[in-house]
Amino acid sequence: MRYLRSFKEHTILHLMLLPAIILVLVYCYYPMAGIVIAFEKFSGFKGMLHSPWVGFDNFTYVFKMPEFLPVLRNTVWIAVMKMIGNLIVPILIALLLNEVVHTFIKKGVQTLIYLPHFLSWVILAGILKDILSPSSGVVNQVITFFGFNPVFFLGDNQWFRFVLVATDIWKEFGFNTIVYLAALTAINPSLYEAALMDGASRWKQTLNVTLPGILPIIILLGTLSLGNVLNAGFDQIFNLYTPATYSSGDVLDTLIYRIGIVDAQYSVSTAIGLFKSLISLFFISSSYYLAYRLANYRIF
Repeated sequence: MRYLRSFKEHTILHLMLLPAIILVLVYCYYPMAGIVIAFEKFSGFKGMLHSPWVGFDNFTYVFKMPEFLPVLRNTVWIAVMKMIGNLIVPILIALLLNEVVHTFIKKGVQTLIYLPHFLSWVILAGILKDILSPSSGVVNQVITFFGFNPVFFLGDNQWFRFVLVATDIWKEFGFNTIVYLAALTAINPSLYEAALMDGASRWKQTLNVTLPGILPIIILLGTLSLGNVLNAGFDQIFNLYTPATYSSGDVLDTLIYRIGIVDAQYSVSTAIGLFKSLISLFFISSSYYLAYRLANYRIF
């Protein structure tokens, strides 16, 4: 009765949540019925209910694919490098911005480094292809000016993964600094005053006051990022890679796209997607558990 009375008292608030709940049910939960395709030899003419059941044959086929393990390794490598870079670089930039005294300069720099986050990879891919072009790109013009041979950054497998990681960090590091700048404002100024009275330099204050002050946020964001261990960034890779860089840049999402959309092997692509979802579910659950144990963060 207490819960019923509380529900009646907050009826308007519950009604405000209703559109969001409907959207989640329609776009997140209702499509999950399509998971059954992973266990069928799906035919568009027969539909999900009448396609022949094959059990785990699609998963067996996927695991025996010669390109599956290399693609899985690429996915993990690229995703982990992005996670590390997008954790370290924003922290360093936030610490540097925190030392800027002039508000005008600080706000101007923040605006400039935030801007790439709001540009889509379709736009940035065109810009990067021009900048990194082996013939007319600005980067290779500088390289050849110093007497070195031009580098085909987007067509050489030795460079392509590093380009993916570096450009993703460049795009997102500015926006990711917002959380750390907010955490820096929560540090008690009296701690800096006490450190200054003890003769601590700015470097010592950073090591002994600033970093310990934002350490819980670093631990929290670091553990929560574990859920993205298989999300290497489809938008970026799809707009930058070519068949020449499949061996170093092909990831699970792009493999699913080619098998499911291009080759119309819906059952196989659904099996790969379900495999990825299950692994991601494990890492997401682990990340929330570690966030609770290490940073006392709970979502429920």
